Amino acid sequence: MFENIKKTDPQIQKFILDEINRQNNGLELIASENIVSHAILEALGSPLTNKYSEGYPKKRYYGGNIVIDQIEQLAIDRAKKLFNAQHANVQPLSGAPANIAAYFALLEPGDKILGMELSHGGHLTHGSPVTYISKIFNFVRYGIQKDGMIDYDQVRDIALKEKPKLILAGYSAYPRDLDYEKFQAIADEIGALTIADIAHLAGLIASELLNNPCPIFDVITTTTHKTLRGPRGGMILCKEKFAKHIDKSVFPGFQGGPHEHQIAGKAVAFKEAAQPEFKTYCAQVLKNAKTLADELMAEGFKLITGGTDNHLMLIDLTNMNVTGKQAETALDEVGITLNKNMIPNDPRSPMDPSGIRLGTPALTTRGMKEHEMKIIGQAIAKIIKNIDNNEIKQEVKDTVQELTKKYPIYKSL
Repeated sequence: MFENIKKTDPQIQKFILDEINRQNNGLELIASENIVSHAILEALGSPLTNKYSEGYPKKRYYGGNIVIDQIEQLAIDRAKKLFNAQHANVQPLSGAPANIAAYFALLEPGDKILGMELSHGGHLTHGSPVTYISKIFNFVRYGIQKDGMIDYDQVRDIALKEKPKLILAGYSAYPRDLDYEKFQAIADEIGALTIADIAHLAGLIASELLNNPCPIFDVITTTTHKTLRGPRGGMILCKEKFAKHIDKSVFPGFQGGPHEHQIAGKAVAFKEAAQPEFKTYCAQVLKNAKTLADELMAEGFKLITGGTDNHLMLIDLTNMNVTGKQAETALDEVGITLNKNMIPNDPRSPMDPSGIRLGTPALTTRGMKEHEMKIIGQAIAKIIKNIDNNEIKQEVKDTVQELTKKYPIYKSL
């Protein structure tokens, strides 16, 4: 396996095989991760990576882009159809560059953006003070209430007071769907533009299982590698009237040559997501998330919002007397991977917060269903409740190995 790499760089070959082994023998519950198909892997590893293609289809700086133009245009057409969008830019390298390019397309430095507080479920690029983008634009924030839900009346009150130029809807750790029409109504009231960051929800939206902001909002940004189950990358969708602004902001404003092997992988992912089997998959993601959430609550865990409408859940561990970092480390030891995460109004630091975040996309890709979610929920509970018990850890390790052998990721590579 990977014989060419073995000849050239055996150290890298070993690391790749080690990572394949880690993925195969562990349960991936990080909500932002998934497993791509063989077809996408082939596109990513293709000679398309050799080609420079600055610009857009039929408007390139370099020659020799006849085939590349066809690939990128196909990805654009498939994305527009999949999300019912008027325009698509498939060149952003990931979600953060997509968000930043969108800001620069619509705003001037110093303009105000109303987005979700990071510690309440937002994303770094939604205005966290640690990011450079927060030094360029003026971010104000809304949060969630004691019940864990977004209060749209509160969002409206903040918007009326702050008069932002842009309202941002989207998150990385909020277990519910969004009411985009309410956000848009607030924006219309103050004359603001709207962006929806659907990075976590893209696959579920494409499958028509969650609300779609594309017919409503001005601009939509997303990654392509979470619930959409595509290659690691980003994308911007928008209304036609913003198309030129978005395209100019991505290139030449923010990026240079696009990664056409990645764009080919996106095109494959969009085709896969348009198939009936993908909607069945996404429906199972939601069933699995609800089952896992119910099992964890039955085990005494406190879930933010008391459950989930989507693929992820956020757990407050304070009643377990365990920190998020301790839980993440202990679960890693037995082959269960998730991430420590801030909870709303968390008194602890981001590197050792009070919560953990987990999701079901990758487990569902492996073929696991409700029965396995109950087993996994019980396994998580055993580790967290007995965090220093080596006998329990070995018992859970054995359970993890049974599940991973039954549901392999790639039977061959």
